[in-house]
Formats: sequence, C-alpha cells, structure tokens
Amino acid sequence: MSHYVVGDIHAGYDILRKMIKKIHLKDSDELIMVGDYIDRGDQNVEMMNWLEDHPSNVIPVRGNHDENYATYVGLMDQVDRMYELNSNPDSNKDACKLYELTVGTLLKSDPLSARYFDMYGTIRRILLEDQVTMGDLRRWADMFRSFPIFHRIDNTERPCIVVHAGYRDDITDEDEKLSFFLEARRPAYTEGGLWNGMVVAGHTPTIIEGEFTFNAGKVFRYHDRLKNCIFYDIDCGSVFRHEYHGAKLACLRVEDEKVYYV
Repeated sequence: MSHYVVGDIHAGYDILRKMIKKIHLKDSDELIMVGDYIDRGDQNVEMMNWLEDHPSNVIPVRGNHDENYATYVGLMDQVDRMYELNSNPDSNKDACKLYELTVGTLLKSDPLSARYFDMYGTIRRILLEDQVTMGDLRRWADMFRSFPIFHRIDNTERPCIVVHAGYRDDITDEDEKLSFFLEARRPAYTEGGLWNGMVVAGHTPTIIEGEFTFNAGKVFRYHDRLKNCIFYDIDCGSVFRHEYHGAKLACLRVEDEKVYYV
C-alpha cells in the first residue's frame, strides 16, 4: 500500500485524471488531496461532481477556497431567508436571482464584503454556464464542509500530516485552528510542524517569487532540524501553467518521497 498526496487542483479535473493515471493508483493505495478543488480553472462542476462520488481510496482534505465557497452559499441562504423568498431549490432562474440579490444586499450593507463575495466568479459562472441550481450549490457546500481539515498517516516511517496550509497541534480554539490549517503561509513552516514527523501541504504556489516556498515550480522541501520535521509544499501552481513557465500539478508518494509531475 502506498500513500500519494496531490496538490491544489483548482478546477483542473482533466489534469487530475492524468495524474491518477500516471501514478498507477491501485485500489489498495490511498490518494490524499490537499484541498482547493475549485476556482481559477474552468472545470468546477466536473470537479465537484467527481468529488461527490469519489473512489473510496481517495481522501479529500478541505482547502480555503472550498471553505469560502461554502460561506458564499451560506450567505445566499441567509438572504433567501431574510427576504422570505422560499426560492425553488431546483430552479436555475431562482438561483440566479438570489445570487444577484445577495450581491446587491452586500453592496448596500457591507461594500467591502461585497468585493470578496464569490471572488473568482465561480458561482456566477456555473449558474450561467452550467445551469446549476441552489440545490446543487447547497449540496456541494455541505460536501466541502464534510471534508476534514487534515488527515494523519501513521503506518509510515514518519507520522505524516496532510493539510491544506499549515499544522499545529497546540491550537485549541476552533476558529484559530481553521484559519491556520487552511490559510497559514510562512508561519506554517516557522511556527507549525509535527515533532519527528512530516507535514505535506499546498496553498502557496512554489512558482511565486518572494514566497518562503518558492522553488521555480518544483516541490519545496524543508527540514526543521529542531523539530526533526520534514515539510513539503506540493502546490506547484498547476492552474497557472499558461502564465508561469514551469507551473505543474505535483504528487508526492509519502513512503519514499518520490515526486510526480503532470
């Protein structure tokens, strides 16, 4: 049995399928995904449909984009209740109206929040192009919220934590934990870690110059000698492959730290 960890997908369903084929994933293996399944790319619906019925040996971990999506859908539900609309969950037309009303309501009450609502236009796009309904949006939001914020592998040489951004085992406040696990960047490496273990994450593309994990689009590896912790950043910017030379999807096999690229 091998454990594979794949980086940020960002609606790159076809690229993910190529990676699964490349690593020759067996039913006895596990594929752990670090989150950020949507936004930026153009296969959002394909990705969410696949996640709904993913193979039993695939373990999806939640990312910040997935959490944000669920929050956006929650805001739409709040607006629906506030105006007592009772929108038809099976109507694309009702969902589109509710989306526009939510944007308008936010613009009136909190213009700053309105700027960040559906920041990448994913919900608008799938409403208009894929004719999804409010029932679809809610179902996918519930799915994302059901994903764990980290996954631990113990049957390897080093115990391994797979998380979207960063891991600390000393955080007790749930909001602080959610923020660190899903959004930490440099502090994930300077403050986080697992004693005598390994942490595999994504979140910060290794193609971004100036970031702690910059490695020209290759997987970033860092060994904290004090904690004896090996860190990996496997977000190699796959969704930016048309903008950055060297951007690619990466996958790490935990047992021997072998890296695969597509």
